[in-house]
Amino acid sequence: MLPEVLTVRLLVLSVVVLLAFVLLLPTVRGAVQQRAEIDRLQAELAAHESERAELEDELGRWDDRSYVVEQARTRLNYVMPGDTVWRVVDADEVADGGTPAEGDAPTEPARPAGPAGAPWYQAMWESVQVTDARATTVDGDEDDGTDVEPGGADGGE
Repeated sequence: MLPEVLTVRLLVLSVVVLLAFVLLLPTVRGAVQQRAEIDRLQAELAAHESERAELEDELGRWDDRSYVVEQARTRLNYVMPGDTVWRVVDADEVADGGTPAEGDAPTEPARPAGPAGAPWYQAMWESVQVTDARATTVDGDEDDGTDVEPGGADGGE
C-alpha cells in the first residue's frame, strides 16, 4: 500500500509543479523582457545624455570670441584686417618640386568681355561665347547640334 500512496502523492505533486510552471513561465518571461527593455533604454538614455553634454560644451565654446574667430577663419575663410592671405588655387597642377608640371603653359588672365559701358547681361553673354569658343578649340571638334533630326529618334511619329 505504501507504493500506491507514494505514486498518488507524486502524481499530485507533479501536477502542482507543472501548474506552477505553466502559470509562472509567462510572468517570468515578461519580467526578463521588461528588464532587457529597461537596460536598452538606460543605455540609450546614457548615449543621449553624453551627446547632450557634448552639444552643451560646443555651445559654451561659441561664447568664447577666440573660438568664433577661429571658426570664421577655418569654415568661412574669413581673414582679419591686415592679414596676408595665401590661397593655392589648383594644387594638382604643381609638381612636388614646386615648379609647374611639365606641359603646363601659363595662361593669360581673363579680361572683361565687351565694352566698358555695356549692360551686364551683354558682358555675361559675351563671356559665355568666349568660354564656348575656348572649349571647342580644346576639344578639337565643334558640335553645333545640326546632326539631330527635329522629330527625334522615332521620326516624329
